[in-house]
Amino acid sequence: MPQLLMEDTYKTISNPSEGLFKEKGSKFISFAYPVTSEDETREIVLSLKKEHHSARHHCYAWRLGHEKLQFRANDDGEPSSTAGKPILGQIQSFDLTNILIVVVRYFGGTLLGVSGLINAYRNAALDAINQAEIVERLVEQKLLIEFSYGVMNEVMKIFKDEKLIQIDPVFDLKCQIKTLIRLSDLNRIEEGLKKLEGLKVSYI
Repeated sequence: MPQLLMEDTYKTISNPSEGLFKEKGSKFISFAYPVTSEDETREIVLSLKKEHHSARHHCYAWRLGHEKLQFRANDDGEPSSTAGKPILGQIQSFDLTNILIVVVRYFGGTLLGVSGLINAYRNAALDAINQAEIVERLVEQKLLIEFSYGVMNEVMKIFKDEKLIQIDPVFDLKCQIKTLIRLSDLNRIEEGLKKLEGLKVSYI
């Protein structure tokens, strides 16, 4: 059977950024962050709520993982689907993941209505993305390779041929090296390593 090609790259942002959208006296300040866990998103949202404690709403959306299966949108008191969903929509339209966008609203005294709110949160999120640097990242698996000194040359040849990095190498009677392997290369390289006598591969 032909091996399925794995998605082993994803787009995210390299550094935090800020954006702004103003409408009828209301200020929508947007903050975009590269994140890797839901706990991290919670800490950032809490920190922004403390920093902007006088703001009326702190709405946000995030997406995590190279498969883009984890996501959430929060309206924080705005009418349903007028804030979190438009923010998430911008994340999706740029095909980003491992990102959190929070839009802090300072109310200007004039109600914007459903369409006005959707437009404001969408544009605020867009500005934060436009101010950020979008980067492509590789999806990699970290491995621990344990082997005897006797197969050192064969292991080193694979490392050289595949241009693998050595992390925390230990060369003794019992040797070990950690490395990172691109997801689409993982099966092929792992099979080559496992052909060597007594070699053990563990995912870490």
